[in-house]
Amino acid sequence: MRVINLGPDPSLAYRPDQQPITNKGQTEFRNFESGELFDRVHNTYKLMHTHQTLDFVKRKHAEWSGCTHAKMTMMEAIDCLDQLVDESDPDVDFPNSFHAFQTAEGIRALHPDKDWFQLVGLIHDVGKIMALWGEPQWAVVGDTFPVGCKFQDSIVFRDTTFKENPDLIDTVLSTECGIYKPKCGLENVLMSWGHDEYLYQVMKFNECSIPEEGLYMIRFHSFYPWHCGNSYTHLCDDKDRSMLPWVKEFNKFDLYTKSEELPDVESLRPYYQSLIDKYCPGVLQW
Repeated sequence: MRVINLGPDPSLAYRPDQQPITNKGQTEFRNFESGELFDRVHNTYKLMHTHQTLDFVKRKHAEWSGCTHAKMTMMEAIDCLDQLVDESDPDVDFPNSFHAFQTAEGIRALHPDKDWFQLVGLIHDVGKIMALWGEPQWAVVGDTFPVGCKFQDSIVFRDTTFKENPDLIDTVLSTECGIYKPKCGLENVLMSWGHDEYLYQVMKFNECSIPEEGLYMIRFHSFYPWHCGNSYTHLCDDKDRSMLPWVKEFNKFDLYTKSEELPDVESLRPYYQSLIDKYCPGVLQW
């Protein structure tokens, strides 16, 4: 089996008002200053912050949003995650499929009445299959941020990794709002390309029936500068503000269910297959 190391994925939110769902202390998550995975993580972000420009993101939308790369069921896509270890994630070094079921089970325990929420926990990282189809990890994993406007200080490694990004010195793209209008809404903002946006586009293309709150979780769960750093609020509209608590609620499970205690995936499959059949059934276009 070919394993693509996707490194530590900074799409895990820190919520100081919540207790972790593992034995790991809260301050041990999302450590971007030291640790045995630091070099791998920093290099992934250096490449991301150098190459993720407005033009690059527009090209990726044209390449991927038409969903012409494969046809498979959602469970088949989840199984593909067995080949991935996220190189942007400082917290885990095991295949992403285990994290998918960990997240879903954490949500299921505390939100047993919201099956769509549980499904979002299961599928939120499935967009990382782009790495199996040739995308470099810096265009698949990690924290996301808007392109087309100023890179805010809350972006991880902001001071050291953007120096070679040409948008940094563009007279328009380096301004506070850049190409956008204040309060334009995040739905009208181009984010750095990655698994969040790709899976959102797949869900929309295939007309999956996940509620809008779930789609926001999928699309913005890696947007840490917003939901954790309180940045880019000048671009947000009322809908964004109403959805923010849902994204925050999701991210405590994305982060704090990461554990070396791996779930019994086979015993969980029938339940989660029933959720897939309800919200995103059949063969999907990717």
